[in-house]
Amino acid sequence: MAAVSQDGGINEALKAAETQGISLERIREAAGVLQDKVIRTPLVHSPTFSRLSGAQVFLKLENLQKTGSFKLRGASYKLAVRRSEIGPAGVVAASAGNHAQGVALAARRAGLPAVIVMPEWASITKQKATEGYGGQVLLEGHSIGESIEKARQLASEGRSFIHPFDDPDIISGQGTIGLEILEDLPEPDAVVVPIGGGGLISGIAVAVKSLSPRTQVIGVQAEACPSAFAARNAGAALNVEARRSIADGIVVKQVGGLNFPILNRLVDDVRLVNEDEIADALLMLLERKRILAEGAAAVGVAALLQSRLCIPSAARIAVVISGGNVDIPLLDRIIKQGLFRKGRIMRFIICLDDVPGTLSRLLGLIADLKANVLHIHHDRGSGDLPIQLSRVELEIETRGPEHIGEIADKLREKGYFIQSPLRSSSISTAPAGPEMKGTDRGT
Repeated sequence: MAAVSQDGGINEALKAAETQGISLERIREAAGVLQDKVIRTPLVHSPTFSRLSGAQVFLKLENLQKTGSFKLRGASYKLAVRRSEIGPAGVVAASAGNHAQGVALAARRAGLPAVIVMPEWASITKQKATEGYGGQVLLEGHSIGESIEKARQLASEGRSFIHPFDDPDIISGQGTIGLEILEDLPEPDAVVVPIGGGGLISGIAVAVKSLSPRTQVIGVQAEACPSAFAARNAGAALNVEARRSIADGIVVKQVGGLNFPILNRLVDDVRLVNEDEIADALLMLLERKRILAEGAAAVGVAALLQSRLCIPSAARIAVVISGGNVDIPLLDRIIKQGLFRKGRIMRFIICLDDVPGTLSRLLGLIADLKANVLHIHHDRGSGDLPIQLSRVELEIETRGPEHIGEIADKLREKGYFIQSPLRSSSISTAPAGPEMKGTDRGT
C-alpha cells in the first residue's frame, strides 16, 4: 500500500504540515541550530545486509548520537528556540528512556532543571543514565500515556512540558536526520524508520518528501504495539492494546495528533515485525556489524531481513538505527535466546553412572567434536535420582544445526541417552546404551 500515491498530493500534504509548524524550512533551521549540539552521525554501507536482502543497504547510525539516540536532536532544538519562554522551574518530560536522556542533557546545557517522568517498568540502566545527565527521575504510570498525564500535571506547577513526539519543534529536530541521509545518499529508493509515537518518521518524511518525492518512506513497528499500523488502516489515530516488547522505546499506544496526518499522507507504508524477528535483527547487527542497537532501533533491519518491505532488487535503502540504549541484562538474554534459536547453542541432559571417569569421558568426546562447553551443572544428590546415577546438564556452543546433529549422532553412537526438550527438533532420544542410562526429566 502506498498512501502517498493514493492521496495523490505530496505538495498538499507538505502544505498541511507547514500550517502546523513542520516544514523543510524549519528542519533546515533546526539543522543549523543543532550543528554544534549533536553529532552528524554516519551513514554506512552494509555489504552483509545488502547481500542478505538483495538491496543496497545503508545504516544511519543514530546509536552513535550523544545520549545514545536520536532524541537529543528534537530536545535540543526545542530548548534552543523556546528558551526565553521557559521559567525558572524548568522543564518536565515523560519517557521510557531515550527522550528522558535527551531532555535531561539539553536542559543541563541550557541551565534548566528537568523532571523526567518514567513508567514504572523503565529499565534501571535508563533511569541511571537520565540521572547522570542531570534529570530528576520520577517513576509514575504503567504506560507512556500514563507517564505523560503525570508530566502534564507537573507542568501545571510552572514547568514547561516537552512532549516526546507530538510537538512541531521536536518533529523538526528529528527531521534533520532526513536531511543528513539525503546529503550522503541522494535520492535513495527508500528510507526505513522505526515508529513509536511518530515524531521521528514525521520529521524524516517531511524532509525526504520535500527534497526527493520519489523516495519511499517506510515505517516499521513492533507487533506488540501496532498503533501507527492500526491508525492508517482505520484512517484515524487509535488507542491500541500493547504488550511488553523488547522494542520498549516504540511501545506507544497512540500516535500523536500532529504525527498522524503526516503518517497517513507522506509515509508510503507501515510494516510490523514480531519479537523473535526483532531479537534476531539485534543479534545480527551486533554479531555481523558490531553495532549495538536497542530493540526499537532494530525493527527496520528486522523487516528488511524478513522481506517485509517489498523493495525492488538492488534498490538503495537507508535504514535508521535510532538508538543503542539497550539494557545490558536484556541484551544478555536476547543474545542467548537468539543463538539458541539459530542452533548455535545446544542444551541437553545426560545421566551417567556415578563412577570416576564418566564425566571426563563425556567432556572429552564433546571436545573432540569441536564444541565449546559454556555451562555445566553436575547433580549427584537430587532425590529423584537413583543412587548409582548422576545428572549432567550441559550448554555448549556449536557451529549451527548441522553441527548439533553431528554431536547428537555421535553421542547416541557412543551409547548416551540424551534429552533436550528445549531443542527436540534437533536432538531425538534413543534407548540407553549399556553404560549410560536415561531419565524422563529434562530442563
